[in-house]
Amino acid sequence: MGLQVPKLSGAPMRRSLKIALLGVTMLVLAGCSEADTHQIKNLAMPDRATAQGPYTYELWKWAWVAAMVTGVIVWGLIFYAVVKFRRRSDDEVPRQTRYNLPLEVFYTIAPVLMCVVFFFHTVRVQDEVIKIEPEPDLTVEVMGQQWSWTFNYGVGEQDPTATAGEDDNGEPDFAYDDYVYFSGTGRVIPTLYLPVDRTVQFNLHSPDVIHDFGVPSFLVKMDVIPGRVNKLQVTPTVEGTYAGKCYELCGVSHSRMLFNVEVVSQAEYDAYLAELAEAGNTADSPLLGGSYVRDQVGLEDDSEGSNE
Repeated sequence: MGLQVPKLSGAPMRRSLKIALLGVTMLVLAGCSEADTHQIKNLAMPDRATAQGPYTYELWKWAWVAAMVTGVIVWGLIFYAVVKFRRRSDDEVPRQTRYNLPLEVFYTIAPVLMCVVFFFHTVRVQDEVIKIEPEPDLTVEVMGQQWSWTFNYGVGEQDPTATAGEDDNGEPDFAYDDYVYFSGTGRVIPTLYLPVDRTVQFNLHSPDVIHDFGVPSFLVKMDVIPGRVNKLQVTPTVEGTYAGKCYELCGVSHSRMLFNVEVVSQAEYDAYLAELAEAGNTADSPLLGGSYVRDQVGLEDDSEGSNE
């Protein structure tokens, strides 16, 4: 009779694996800063600063959950096949399966169903974040130009029915009769001021090429297209300073197209508009084009991009 070796319980091995996993987890977390830990909790998304932001974040979060579930299933099938159909001796040929109808039906139908579910929720979220309320609290005319931004704020009563273009008679049709503005330059990054808890409509204009207006913390962005006025509404919910930029590669000085956003109280917003008016930055209509945008202060006359 051969030597009988008692079977060992798997419990010690499982305990060792748990201890090792716990040690690796603690080591990884110990190397993370507070900012890194916050990013991990947010799944690499910025904090939501608008009423529209949570819709985008929830779509992002559940997309990760779906991806992880799919990954677990795929990894499980891979490891199952590796163990179940492994070669157990040198002279053994594992069973060769040419096809498996139930499995083929599963991995054909399952991805289609996943795409349908993703499509449904993507459309639902898209409808929420680009929804246009008929009467926003205020309207800002935004001009994206090579290579900066101009923000036009309306003063006085707002006409929510304005088209931000031309009326039937070919006359300018804007939401306000008077405006104050601030324009960025090649050396000055402009700041967009917004009142907190107010629904703001951005009418997006471009006199040259396609740009893209976006603020990461708003979790929404939109193209700025020449000859067309795209409209985007957001409701800032958290006061603070945020960074914005152009998300569309719009030319050689695309990297200059940065702007800041200050979400402030209504009183601070009104005070800022008063400062612009006192500084003489006033106009009867928004600054949206013409020679003004082709002569950017801050870019040398002989530099590429100074007169596009």
